Amino acid sequence: MQHRISAGVIVEHNERILLVRHQRPGRYDFWVAPGGGVKGTEQPHEAAAREANEETGLLVEPAELLYIEELVQPELRQCKFWFRGHLRGGALSVSSPAAAEHIVEAAWLSRTELAGKQVFPPVLIERYWADRLARTATPVHLGLRHMEFW
Repeated sequence: MQHRISAGVIVEHNERILLVRHQRPGRYDFWVAPGGGVKGTEQPHEAAAREANEETGLLVEPAELLYIEELVQPELRQCKFWFRGHLRGGALSVSSPAAAEHIVEAAWLSRTELAGKQVFPPVLIERYWADRLARTATPVHLGLRHMEFW
């Protein structure tokens, strides 16, 4: 089994979360906060910023670590670090590298707009909003989740 370290960023702006839509007709259609694999000696927060820019065209600054998520699929186990992020600039767009990953859209979605959508990490549907109000000081381990798509 392979192992992978990855990082993502949860950016909130005007009560909306930055998400990208991965879609392959007949296979999957889901929304996820931007993120991806850590490369070489790159730090997780650096990977989160790079991935957000590659996937959305925006410049974000990762801040504190919010969640640690473990994911498993048949041949891979992944540990993903989710950071809170702050918008620093750029223009929302989906570039050709993102399209190669079947990212068809990047958008700011409100909590109500998340309803009925498949969203990852799933914590964004409910728990994130409660944690945000409680201002939880330490990262939360979300446990192991079997990946539904890969």
